[in-house]
Amino acid sequence: MTIKNICLFGGTGFVGKFLVAKLIAKGYHVKILTRHKHQHQNLWVIPNLELIESTLSDATQIEKELQGFDAAINLVGILNEFSDDGFTKAHVTLTKNIITACRANDVNRFLQMSALHADENGLSRYLQTKGQAENHVHTAAAQSKTLAVTSFRPSVIFGPGDSFLNRFANLLRQIPVAFPLACADTRFAPVFVGDVADAFINALEDPTSIDKHVNLCGPKTYTLHELVKYTADAIGIKRKIIDLPDWAAKLQASVMGVMPGKPFTRDNYLSLQIDSVCDNPDQYCPTVMESITPSYLGDAYPAAKMDMIRKRFYRS
Repeated sequence: MTIKNICLFGGTGFVGKFLVAKLIAKGYHVKILTRHKHQHQNLWVIPNLELIESTLSDATQIEKELQGFDAAINLVGILNEFSDDGFTKAHVTLTKNIITACRANDVNRFLQMSALHADENGLSRYLQTKGQAENHVHTAAAQSKTLAVTSFRPSVIFGPGDSFLNRFANLLRQIPVAFPLACADTRFAPVFVGDVADAFINALEDPTSIDKHVNLCGPKTYTLHELVKYTADAIGIKRKIIDLPDWAAKLQASVMGVMPGKPFTRDNYLSLQIDSVCDNPDQYCPTVMESITPSYLGDAYPAAKMDMIRKRFYRS
């Protein structure tokens, strides 16, 4: 399978920016569909990269933009929904439209970003819709006979610009003295965004990855309490972290779920009822959190920030 042209959905997001840079460096031609082209002018000058404005809800446009491409990658995902069907539209409907467009245009390679423990019968709407999308991708591939798919199921992803450690860093700065923490015993195996990007690239032309559901976890496991404590130390502030009982965690989700930005919702609470760890990781992701996070959390390490990011990002 020879791949030269790749259409990327979600390419301007956290994982997408890392993946795009690596794809371009390896000589691929990349097209990104985005809702807000004007917000990403830094991408306009990158060679072999097209940035196309699209609502991502227009199935006809998606089909048109995939003409002549060899592969498609879907990274789109949201942690909170701001309408009753937000998760369904972002995770399920969009995925179905992309798969339909792939089959119409003979795009024979497709990579899907799912989530660890994605399950259409999962506890949260996030995990349910991620599971529905993942199942649709593999069912469609089995029916088409020519579409080769791989889905990736990472634990929480960290790196410059992440929405996990940076979210806690912002909350820690805003909440003085004591920090009430829901679901403090939930376990995570954080995986570096560069390792996730490598997994996608390695799978593109690897026939052994076809039809696989690939679990991605980092080399170390932490409780949420340990991650928040580490974040506080990294940004140089002292907070007493108070582990909330379950009833208080539910109350916190109800209150914060109606605050601007929805920093913690009932659906987030439900997702945290299952540990985000791999029993048997399907791909080795070697980067430990402590080797990367000092480069972007807080102001304690300004001299090393960009140098460390560049070295880690281009290590392979």
